[in-house]
Parts: sequence; C-alpha cells; structure tokens
Amino acid sequence: MKALVTGAAGFIGSALCKELVARGWQVTGFDALTYAAHLGSLEPELSTGRMRLIRDSICNAWAVSSALSDLQPDVIFHLAAESHVDRSIDGPETFLDTNIHGTFTLLQASRELARRRPGFRFVHVSTDEVFGELGLTGRFTEASAYAPRSPYAASKAASDHLVRAWRHSFRMPAIITNCCNNFGPRQFPEKLIPLMVLKALQGKPMPVYGEGEQVRDWLHVEDHARALITIAEHGLVGETYLVGAGQERRNIDMVRAIAAIMDDRHPAGAPHARLITHVEDRPGHDFRYAIDASRLRSELGWAPQVDFETGLAATVDWYLDNRDWWQPILDGTYQGERLGLAT
Repeated sequence: MKALVTGAAGFIGSALCKELVARGWQVTGFDALTYAAHLGSLEPELSTGRMRLIRDSICNAWAVSSALSDLQPDVIFHLAAESHVDRSIDGPETFLDTNIHGTFTLLQASRELARRRPGFRFVHVSTDEVFGELGLTGRFTEASAYAPRSPYAASKAASDHLVRAWRHSFRMPAIITNCCNNFGPRQFPEKLIPLMVLKALQGKPMPVYGEGEQVRDWLHVEDHARALITIAEHGLVGETYLVGAGQERRNIDMVRAIAAIMDDRHPAGAPHARLITHVEDRPGHDFRYAIDASRLRSELGWAPQVDFETGLAATVDWYLDNRDWWQPILDGTYQGERLGLAT
C-alpha cells in the first residue's frame, strides 16, 4: 500500500507516518515545513527507504498534482493544517489559506486519481472543535451540528464541507474523521501538555486560562494513528467517523497532574504546583468537548490502547529525555510566550 500524508512532519502526521512505515506501507510525506513541523520527528522513518518527504505547500497546485501523478497513492491522509486556536485568534488569514484553500487544491488534484484508481481513498482528518462547545453533559456524534467558535474551528469546518461537496459533486471517495485533543511525544511546545512540562522544568509560571474549568477529551496520538489506518482500510466511503478515548479531564486537573509527575521526575523543583498561575482567559474559550466514538468501535473494531495516566507519564518522560528535540525550538521559533491575545 502507498500513502501520501500531508502535514507529515507535524505532531499527528509524524505519528501516522511511523505507524504506516512500521506496517510496511510505502509512505510519501508532503509538508511545507512551517514553524510547527519538525524533521527530527521523521528521521528514523526517512532512513528506512520506505518513506520520503516532499517539501512544499498544499496550496501549490502544481506541486500537489505532480506528486499525485508520480506517486499514484492508494490513500491520501490529509492532515496538513494550521491547528492552534490561539494563533488563529491572532492571525486568522493563514488558517483560511492553508485549511480552506489548501484542502480545495488537494481535492481538485485528486479528482483524476480518484477516477482512474479503483479503491483509492481520501481520508480528511478534522477536529471536534467544528461542533462548538458542550455543556456539562452530552457528547458529540457523527450527527452533531456544526457550530465553530474560533477562526481555527471555522476554517476546519469549511474544509469538511468542501470534502463533502466533492464527494457528492465529483464522487470523491472521501472519508472524514473528527478527533478530540491528542497528546503524546513530539508535540510542538505551544500546546498545553508540552508547554506545562517545559515551564515546570524551567521553574517558570505554568499559565492556566481562567479557572481552568474547561474540559477536554484526550486521546494518545498513537491511538489516533491506528484509528486513521483502520478507517482507511475498513471505513465506508462517504461516511464520517468520530475518534475519541472517553478520557475527559479539566484543564486545571491536567496541569496539576503534570506538576505531580514533575515532582517525582524532577524533585529539585518540587512542589511544581506552586508554579500554577491563573491568567486571563482566551477569547471565546469553548467550555467542553467530548466524543462519542461508539460507531468507530462497534463497526470497525478500533479501541484506544493507551490509558490516560500511563500515556501522560510517558509523555512527560519523553520531553525530559529529549531536550535535543525541543531545545532548538525554544532557542528559535517559540519561547513559550502567550498567544491568542486578540479580542
């Protein structure tokens, strides 16, 4: 099997590439290598001979068409996206360009491939944030209405609608997935878990938006990668599958758990909970997300393998053991500053 993975050098993309290569797939990554990409995440796979990387933007129609014509992949896993809500608040334009126009470009380039290659699949990877926020109860399902509340969520919702339109208008053999929050190794340090780990390691304030009462459903990135492959191999064309682990945690509880792990791993800085600092909330901060992944479990037989507590401890350990991966980031493109200050 041959796969093209857009956003291959990103957090989820690199985890997917690792799993595909481990299963014997021939993988081509396609990535513009913008600030959140990290080639170091793919070094073992690129050295195997079963993976190569094309450095270009999905908005470049010529580059995308040339790659598809040359590769003739069985599956396109479309993960390339601007994905940080705070950055979308500060600068929405990039999100509209990559997430909407980039998806359009990829869909257009895939039409001939879909017509000529039986069994071809276009797996579009999206987010639960397109559904807006939940109250204290309930979970998102495949039938949930779209109600995005940030520029990031709106741009991903638009890309979902494009994929559905190309499915109906041009018979694109597409499948859409909407996933909850991911965690695990090799995540860019602007995101909650790596940011808290590195702040704690440096003895700096661990900032929590508002009171930290927001709730998220957390899925280990390797479980997400396994879900995407299961969906590509066994999912029904034209359908949507929600991916989640049912592991809901308040943000403040997440940060406290990280502080407790750091007390054990880095006792010189204990108690790390003293570093927790409440800061002004993000504009339009969604209260709660939760996923009902029962369809994926019952119809395709997927289930998460990594429980939250074990995965979180292993994630903290990975950042503590891999300074060479994240230190160049802190020395260069991101120093842990707060984003999302626009109102």
